[in-house]
Amino acid sequence: MESRRPFIAGNWKMFKTCDEAEQTARELVALVAGATDRDVMIAPPFTALWPVAQALAGTNVGVGGQNLYWETEGAFTGEISPGMLTSAGCTHVIIGHSERRQYFRETDDAVNKKIKSAAAAGLKPVMCIGETEAEREAKKTFSVLDKQVKNGLQDLALNDVTNLTIAYEPVWAIGTGKTATSDQAQEAHAYIRNLVTECFDESVARAMRILYGGSVKPANIAELMSMADIDGALVGGASLEAKTFAEIVNF
Repeated sequence: MESRRPFIAGNWKMFKTCDEAEQTARELVALVAGATDRDVMIAPPFTALWPVAQALAGTNVGVGGQNLYWETEGAFTGEISPGMLTSAGCTHVIIGHSERRQYFRETDDAVNKKIKSAAAAGLKPVMCIGETEAEREAKKTFSVLDKQVKNGLQDLALNDVTNLTIAYEPVWAIGTGKTATSDQAQEAHAYIRNLVTECFDESVARAMRILYGGSVKPANIAELMSMADIDGALVGGASLEAKTFAEIVNF
């Protein structure tokens, strides 16, 4: 199996003012300066992107947006374009997070358009997928993943997926304190990698990083990362405090 560089990303969601975000970013940099064998990224709210990017300039921590709109510009009140993210210092963007899908009715088609737009702008997309508790109990996990992966990656060129990361986040484990067992997570990750092989080829699937997201903490990161197909984590609440997130990064 090819070795994939670990990737630990923090999603700050709708938390932190500009000052709070900048302070946390500066604290984090000092704590993870030695983590040079892995990629680290934080996604603050839009309002804090520029000051955080300035605080992280020249460090080993990258900056990502939490969302974008697929048009380059236009009369789309409240939206943000790929170019706006890159101009604010972003290298990555999270697309299709379960909260976007749940609360803002984001569809697989929208996710697909956003990935294409992000890739065209030189951003590295992190595409989120995952099943709800009801879907898992109904044994629909794999059919949900199949639909989300194939629709999300539809008509993407190889160049579009070179820098794409997939984040598997079982919705029932986000912010609930529940975590998929390492075996459950590995099973889903292996299935996703096989789906990527179907969509493209085995070399693309072997190279693509697949992250686990869902109540990741310092106590469970090492076990999760010991699984063959888990290449990192998309961390929510535990990324808000620099010391805790650093413990996850430095696992």
